[in-house]
Amino acid sequence: MTNKDIAERGQKVVMNTYGRFPIAPVKGKGSYLWDADGKQYLDFVAGIAVCDLGHCHEELQKVIQQQAADLWHISNIYWIEPQVRLAEKLVDISGLDKAFFCNSGAEANEGAIKLARKYFYRQKEPGRNQIIVFNDSFHGRTLATLTATGQKKYQEGFAPLPAGFLYADYNNLASVEKLLSDETAGIMIEPIQGEGGVHPADPVFLNSLRRICDREGIMLIFDEVQCGVARSGHFMAYQSYGVKPDIVTMAKGLGGGFPIGAMLATDKAASGFAPGDHASTFGGNPLATAVADRVVELVSAPVFLDNVNKTGGYLKESLESIKDERIVAVRGKGLLLGVEFSAPIKDLVTICMQNGLLLLGAGANVMRFVPPLNINEIEVNQAVNIFKKSLQEWKE
Repeated sequence: MTNKDIAERGQKVVMNTYGRFPIAPVKGKGSYLWDADGKQYLDFVAGIAVCDLGHCHEELQKVIQQQAADLWHISNIYWIEPQVRLAEKLVDISGLDKAFFCNSGAEANEGAIKLARKYFYRQKEPGRNQIIVFNDSFHGRTLATLTATGQKKYQEGFAPLPAGFLYADYNNLASVEKLLSDETAGIMIEPIQGEGGVHPADPVFLNSLRRICDREGIMLIFDEVQCGVARSGHFMAYQSYGVKPDIVTMAKGLGGGFPIGAMLATDKAASGFAPGDHASTFGGNPLATAVADRVVELVSAPVFLDNVNKTGGYLKESLESIKDERIVAVRGKGLLLGVEFSAPIKDLVTICMQNGLLLLGAGANVMRFVPPLNINEIEVNQAVNIFKKSLQEWKE
């Protein structure tokens, strides 16, 4: 089938929840994809910051094949050996104490919200149930995480939204302080806002949030669904700030393309849950955790993280060197980078795709670069050259 054939068939039977590009990738290897018409693309979307080891990585193929031959699913009513291995690695790397596994970032964030509230319920403070979140954030598509997301466009049409969320301004401490009350259970924040335009938190601001949470006895929750798992150049983005949360969520790159989410917490925070309080049928199943265990082993290696920082720095410098008066700023950490323009970039994304480079936006005016974490400088040069060519063709 051709791209057109697949699109026409899909439009008849698949719900219209995505504005899809008119291509259908059917094969991938490393940093490259090929569509149904045989065209090759350099993939700097990577499944939206998911395929951190590129496509069809040989090590992950081996793990999947081996685990698939042994055991796929048994439910969390039993102990799952690869899940325990993965939890041990994540606890060791993160400095936190306990892990909970699910299937996606939205589920992980939903779990974090429930955990913060249940903790205070068990402390006999059931009225402490509000979560301070931030404008321009993105936390997921469930009703609770959608409400936690500080962007009205995602919430429209889904009223009534759950209560208990208050919105502060990112990197603005005064806006947080004025929302604190006896009802506050926690503060939930992305150390690097992804969908909101690739905005890293100010180090002083993030450290101040930690002090506020310690002072008030409330939970500091980091959403690292997009910026975690080595994407920032540290395994967890908060490690670059020297700030440890009470709860952190992750997903996307954790399985290298295989669906899995996780929530980590301190022993104190984790004490909010008891058997029956929270669960996930498929969460942490043998197949997903076996793959994620290998991903974590590979991407947490110091030499791998050094390369993310080196290559990310090279990509950022290359983007900053582009002379185009429409470029407002280049920002981000590691291989989570955004180029802000003075005009909407929708057409530029299409031009780049036509020229063989896959990119996506982060808001209307920001082009997001989230390639596989194991890209090399040759691929960076190829991407930047295509990007420059596309800029020359782009007339907003």
